[in-house]
Amino acid sequence: MELHTRDVRRDVRELGALLGDVLESQSSTQSFQTVEDIRTAAIDYRKGDLDSRTELLQVIDGLSPDGESVVARAFTTYFELINLAEERERVRTIREASQAGDLEDGLVATVKSFAGGDADPETVQRVLDDVLIEPTFTAHPTEARRKTVKAKLRSIASRIEEMDERNLTDRERQQLWREVDAEVTSLWQTSQVRGRRPEPQDEARNVQWYLESILFDVVGEVYSEFEDVLAEEYPEVDVPKLFEFRSWAGSDRDGNPFVTPEVTEDTLARQRSVVLEKYSDALKRLSGVLSQDGSRIDVGAEFERSLIADRERLPVVAEETEERYPEEPYRQKLKLMRERIRRIEDVRPDGYAAHHELLEDLEIIDQSLRDNGADVVADEYVSPLMRQVDTFGFTLASLDLRDHRENHTEAVHEALAREGIDYYGRDEDGRVAVLTEAILQDEPLVDLSNREDLSDTADRVLTRFEKLGEWQREYGVGAIDTYCISMTEEPSHVLEVLFLADQAGVVSLPDHCGLDVVPLLETESALNGARRIMGSLFENEAYEQVLAARNGVQEIMLGYSDSNKENGYLAANWDLYKNQRRLAAICDDFDVKMRLFHGRGGSISRGGGPMNEAMLALPNETVTGQIKFTEQGEAIAEKYANPHIAERNLEQMLNAQVRARHEAIQEPEEDVPEAWIDAMDTMAAAARQEYRNLLESEGFVSYFEQATPITVIEDLNLGSRPASRSGERTVEDLRAIPWVFSWTQSRCIITGWYALGTGLQTYLDEGGDRATLREMYDEWPFFRTTLDNASLALARTEFGIAEHYAALADDDLREAFYPRLFEEYERAHDLVLDVIGRESLLKRQWLDESLRRRNPYVDPLNLLQTHLLSQTHRTEDEERTLRLTVKGIAAGMKNTG
Repeated sequence: MELHTRDVRRDVRELGALLGDVLESQSSTQSFQTVEDIRTAAIDYRKGDLDSRTELLQVIDGLSPDGESVVARAFTTYFELINLAEERERVRTIREASQAGDLEDGLVATVKSFAGGDADPETVQRVLDDVLIEPTFTAHPTEARRKTVKAKLRSIASRIEEMDERNLTDRERQQLWREVDAEVTSLWQTSQVRGRRPEPQDEARNVQWYLESILFDVVGEVYSEFEDVLAEEYPEVDVPKLFEFRSWAGSDRDGNPFVTPEVTEDTLARQRSVVLEKYSDALKRLSGVLSQDGSRIDVGAEFERSLIADRERLPVVAEETEERYPEEPYRQKLKLMRERIRRIEDVRPDGYAAHHELLEDLEIIDQSLRDNGADVVADEYVSPLMRQVDTFGFTLASLDLRDHRENHTEAVHEALAREGIDYYGRDEDGRVAVLTEAILQDEPLVDLSNREDLSDTADRVLTRFEKLGEWQREYGVGAIDTYCISMTEEPSHVLEVLFLADQAGVVSLPDHCGLDVVPLLETESALNGARRIMGSLFENEAYEQVLAARNGVQEIMLGYSDSNKENGYLAANWDLYKNQRRLAAICDDFDVKMRLFHGRGGSISRGGGPMNEAMLALPNETVTGQIKFTEQGEAIAEKYANPHIAERNLEQMLNAQVRARHEAIQEPEEDVPEAWIDAMDTMAAAARQEYRNLLESEGFVSYFEQATPITVIEDLNLGSRPASRSGERTVEDLRAIPWVFSWTQSRCIITGWYALGTGLQTYLDEGGDRATLREMYDEWPFFRTTLDNASLALARTEFGIAEHYAALADDDLREAFYPRLFEEYERAHDLVLDVIGRESLLKRQWLDESLRRRNPYVDPLNLLQTHLLSQTHRTEDEERTLRLTVKGIAAGMKNTG
């Protein structure tokens, strides 16, 4: 059976041709010809038909400001459309593999891995009971596209999908293509560059869209498929809750002065309203299905009791309902349930107090249907809704609060100073002692509402904690029950947050702790001091009670971005691996269950890469079943904008986590040969030294500023928070996102490979052998994933383009750094290819084809960008075009930071 009528080549060809027609009609034939000359020259050079880019550079150098704008817009729009074509091809691949029954890493493969390993039902049930996957959406500013542009692209994508998957008449197909033409024309006339910086509310709404429009429906489908395939091999195994979604959008205060308590409260209220409306609509649709005649079925005693209770609770509504639906008990019940949902945000009483009450009502309906032989109705209509309620609750996504530890310390110091306690003057042990005593005493020590004469920082922190108590009372503890502490370095940094939460009434030990306090370990000193930090907490009298109240689970966040920026790619990855094992050992020593929170970005440089491979590469000791990780920027759109791809991502995550947990149960401690560990220690130490030498070399920051578009990126309206924490121009102060974004734009992605070659070569020079490295790659998931991800960064690096950015730097800086970067690139390129044993850096053919298709079209944008960056004085139009080249290169690279 043919599932599709198109392929990626046709989509690329036809969308490209349509864009050409739009360009010519909206600009001029001359503009169209100029773009064509640039395009063909770039392709000819890549094919080897031209010896140099001289012809291409001459055309770009001769452009007028208006011509520059047209060229930037043309290539940027091209990539937006080609990304849609490649997304469609991903969907084709998924559907065709699913139809053929050979979808790798899918749910069928998950069950086969159990059956193939002779896992008994008890083991399977234990694995599933342990698993909880928590994707956490952040507002990190790496999404370069405007919401308006994304909406138009989704409209085009839906029409391409319809042409691809439906049998259409010629007239129907022509009509759809006219609609695509109209959208592309409108897209051409729409500004690609934001006129203002997005506000935190905008970012929260963006995250909310993916949750309500895509994931809300997809989750039920994933559960349904998994239950079906599992029942074939393990009919006695129940599928528990496996997914929970969280968000930082609207609540992440670290370095973002615009995330106020008002923003957080608005986010909580809006998310609750959205999810309640989704449930109300679902119950209304269900009412259209459950029209059973009560005189012909026995709904059961439990259903009758539930319906009578609702009638007594809502007598007026019940009377109306009985008149409208006589002898239709399910419809009566559903109408009363909708009224209870409506009253959750109402001043009237008798609304659902928590989502568990709604879930219980749905379970009663589900069982009643099954008792009456309507299993198929329950499976198709009730079970998916039950999964949605269990997953999204009344919150849609639970919020995590986050702030920098320095702000908590300042707030605690000022609050305690009012009580005559000198907090700053105490050493670490003294601070821990005073905080512990205050947490354990019954009465509050400070009044959070009294904020007179406090600094702005202390005022903001105390206000947030006072509000936290109010939010939990209004929206439920689960709506906002996690607090991440950036740059945690000491046990007192965790206890400061616990103390403030205690003063707010969020914590009342030993009976109640409404907060997971999560240290974010991201610096080398914090990671290496993990035993001191966490061990001190686990032995602390107050914190022991916290763990008991939180079911013995300690969440610990690992920062991939800042660790990479501080230590370089290879050393950071090795540090993270070792410290994950160290943290697992610490938690095991204290009989604490660890939940790792992986602060991964979208790019390789910030912990990105295929999520399922990353999960399978984690040390066995760390795979407790629960896992949490950030989803950021353009990675959210790539993974969750299309329902098919979103479902595939969830399936792959589930497959990886289930397999990893099963393996961890069978082999609790990963057996890594000492020779491999010694090799990594040698490579990482050399790589760290080389990377730090680069960053600390005199003039390197100036080279970075001159040879990348960092100054342009800082002015882009990408996100609501600043590009640096304090506004200083240092690598340490600069946020990891613009740091990676800048190198990615210049096609010199040092953040994903610099010093890797030095590390590998040092190991070989000190007596190591290539056979050991190849064995490590073949048999050790950590090392294989590390090299595969670096291979991707190496493949995306183009020194033929990077040299044009280097030419923007002062002569002495260029001579000092460009050859050094190029030499390290060649060393890494050759050694990685030797170890992995492939001719190509990329192991996936489709990715290799994608890069080959994109490179000739990204090159002109890079050359136009360097041309504009070289201008000492730019007009307002040229500045706008320069910003547009950043968007276009990001679309072409399918990556920002």
